[in-house]
Amino acid sequence: MPNTPIHRTRLAAALLLALALPFALQAQDGSTDPAVLDAEMMPRASRSLLLDVVRTQAGYFAVGERGHVLSSEDGQAWKQAPVPTRSTLTSIATANGVLWAAGHDGVIVHSTDGGQTWTRRRAAPWTLDTMDPTEGVPVMDVLFVDGMNGFAVGAYSLMLATTDGGVTWEPRSIIDHGDETTAEATSTPATDAGEGDDWTFDASDLELDAEADPHLNAIAQDAGGALVIAGERGAFFRSRDGGQTWERKRLPYEGSMFGILAWDAGHLLAFGLRGNVLESMDLGDTWTPVETGVGTSLLGGHALPNGGAILVGANGVVLTRPGTGTPFAATSFEMASGETPNLTGVLPAGDAGFIVVGDKGAGLYRPQ
Repeated sequence: MPNTPIHRTRLAAALLLALALPFALQAQDGSTDPAVLDAEMMPRASRSLLLDVVRTQAGYFAVGERGHVLSSEDGQAWKQAPVPTRSTLTSIATANGVLWAAGHDGVIVHSTDGGQTWTRRRAAPWTLDTMDPTEGVPVMDVLFVDGMNGFAVGAYSLMLATTDGGVTWEPRSIIDHGDETTAEATSTPATDAGEGDDWTFDASDLELDAEADPHLNAIAQDAGGALVIAGERGAFFRSRDGGQTWERKRLPYEGSMFGILAWDAGHLLAFGLRGNVLESMDLGDTWTPVETGVGTSLLGGHALPNGGAILVGANGVVLTRPGTGTPFAATSFEMASGETPNLTGVLPAGDAGFIVVGDKGAGLYRPQ
């Protein structure tokens, strides 16, 4: 994807991308793309930019800039793994003990031995003569519904699917640009992009034309098996047939949503820019704004039992609620060094509290 001013502006519009982008564009070898270089083993990798974290029986795993994959048994001491990419990794997922991580340059890496060794399954860095619209597009989130079937979503409406455990990935189209009737029937006109905006844009307006393919920031599955995607400019998609077809909807908030959580059938929570949180009990047919009391962007979250949730974001903000219908309580997290990080991911760690990751690395949050 060429680094035009519009390209850079649109990536910076999502704070999560803005955190990761400067590192993704720094090749360590002028003749070789970082997507296919091995990650450098760095002694302070656990204090570098980390963007997501998961847990398996083998322990905790976090991913971030320069292809860093870190593992920990207790969430405190972290060990870097050798990984065959130097591109920023934005997301990590697990199913049946197998791990997949994905990120910039369309990179997807895969581990079947508890994170000890990794294989690069996909890399699509941008090249000067490319005709492939998926080249150079970063993957923002990855989800596996079982050990064989998974999805990856990313910038410019990137959708990839696998049916062989992540060995191969097939691009899929999530938007039918020729079906204007569907777009109008399933969306509410945006209020901040011009009167009468129905997601079709005049080619003379380059910035709006580019946003006809919104960034897809997060994908989740509810307990009933439905798939949902949240993205920029109020974009929301859902599938009731395992990802074969997608329905395009609009959120009542026109800004970007960076994450989405799911519980029982139809219960969703989307969160993102400027502390905005929306909740739905009917798989996105209707949404209710949830008061957070903060105006900073929320970049990561984790679903807790009974509709509870923990959300994290910029300036160390942490929001928690014990269950559906209860208000969020806001606190601020500091690293052991006293630094206040921008938090991008969070994961329960048992009696230890919660593992949080962000631009200062990994830390432990212990609720008061």
